[in-house]
Amino acid sequence: MAMRLSDYTVTEAGFGSDLGMEKFLDIKCRKAGISPDAVVIVATVRALKYHGGVDLKELAKPNMAALEKGIENLKKHVENVHKFGLPAVVAINSFVTDTDEEVRLIADKVEHLGVEIIPCENWGRGGAGAEGLAKAVVKVLETTKKDFHLLYPDEMPLWNKVKTVATEIYGANDVMGDKKLREKFKVLQDSEYASMPVCIAKTQYSLSSDPNLRGRPRNFDVPMRDIKLYAGAGFLVVMTGEIMTMPGLPSVPSAEAIDIDESGQTVGLF
Repeated sequence: MAMRLSDYTVTEAGFGSDLGMEKFLDIKCRKAGISPDAVVIVATVRALKYHGGVDLKELAKPNMAALEKGIENLKKHVENVHKFGLPAVVAINSFVTDTDEEVRLIADKVEHLGVEIIPCENWGRGGAGAEGLAKAVVKVLETTKKDFHLLYPDEMPLWNKVKTVATEIYGANDVMGDKKLREKFKVLQDSEYASMPVCIAKTQYSLSSDPNLRGRPRNFDVPMRDIKLYAGAGFLVVMTGEIMTMPGLPSVPSAEAIDIDESGQTVGLF
């Protein structure tokens, strides 16, 4: 409905290019027959410093060396977008502790990948804080040609579909599975469900299946522990690591602390 009624339709895929984006493009777009025109990658200076090895308690402090190391993670996400033949814009979700020097370093390090870095303050300024991002995205849409394509065809064997995602998107060397799992793959491969796309469940904290591997991991394998058929949904779910397929939620929702005061201002957001 949004695509029919609006000039631009924006949807959130969730988490990184290795999770939400890959699933959206390889599953949603495949099933719906739609083709996106561009991808916005949302990053923070704090997250990149974390991927550079900084402890969570130290993220507010400037650390250019760690930031430069963590930018390798962002580069991989940009490269993943390009693997689908799509242009990308990087939105830096700004924090008050960010410095101009840190943002310039990010822009300098990814400039060769042909993406624009846009600082955003929508968390504090609302729509006005993201106006620069909106203009940058529109410019990309109007001036950049896309060549959208899926990562793998329907007829590719199931095992190879998982391996393709792991090697191309995560940067892994290979995927692993024991004899029992390989037999399960074979049963599904010989069934009417072999043409379905794969939905891989893994940690959001790393490009790998190990949440402790920060930055841009290299020379690693992805161990699989199960594959499940979701015939109604139209895909197969591959389980990796200790990951829940349904996110856990707090016992007290944050919404209970949000309100509007007597002057009409929203309170309880932060």
